[in-house]
Amino acid sequence: MSRALLVIAHGSRDPRHAATVHALVGRVRPLRPGLRVETAFLDFNGPTVSRSLASLYLSGVREVVALPLLLTRAFHAKADVPAVLAESATRLPGLSVRFADVLGPHPLLVASLERRLAEAGLGLTPADRAATGVVLASAGSTDPEAIAVIAEIAREWRHTGWCAVRPAFASAALPRTEDAVRALRAEGVRRVAVAPYVIAPGFLPDRITAGAGAAGADVVAGVLGATPELARLLLHRYDTAAGRRAPLAALTA
Repeated sequence: MSRALLVIAHGSRDPRHAATVHALVGRVRPLRPGLRVETAFLDFNGPTVSRSLASLYLSGVREVVALPLLLTRAFHAKADVPAVLAESATRLPGLSVRFADVLGPHPLLVASLERRLAEAGLGLTPADRAATGVVLASAGSTDPEAIAVIAEIAREWRHTGWCAVRPAFASAALPRTEDAVRALRAEGVRRVAVAPYVIAPGFLPDRITAGAGAAGADVVAGVLGATPELARLLLHRYDTAAGRRAPLAALTA
């Protein structure tokens, strides 16, 4: 097998983070049995990106699609991941590394958000949507491009029938989750749900959940985690980077 997909996660001191990443990658593998899929972390967890690439190289892999497990193009996607990939490539002659795009924005992520809201007990009928305001709560970033993307996702999601969708951030930007929940209440929204736009548990997702609880949100969804939509999105990003460009209909079926 000469080609592989390397999923690169940020990493966390919280053991739930790595466990969730491994569960997601484990869901990807059976969707593409002929593809080798490995995991690496930028920090806190192992294996590192350089160790994973070296292991793939020693096993005979010469083409790698590196996929950052990130939802926006912020600092990690623009600087950290390209730097560690470039450094590793110089030590592995003949290895070709293609850099896949970050995961968001994409309709499969919205489908994953709605799956988690439904699992938390929120109805998704037109009547339910019309009576519900949603807080799209992300980890936050100092990168204005990343903040603008979250705001645009909220605007687009609002058009699917929710009475309101507001962005919120656990760090680096405002409003905080609790402030967005209270603002919707002040506007007379009858039911407020919080949808964490994060992949795995950790410190900032816990802050989102705490803020939602403190402000009295009616529904708080779980993190995106190992949803089938997210697993299919990873393969979509792989196919695009590898030049395969599988039709979206095949991914959303």
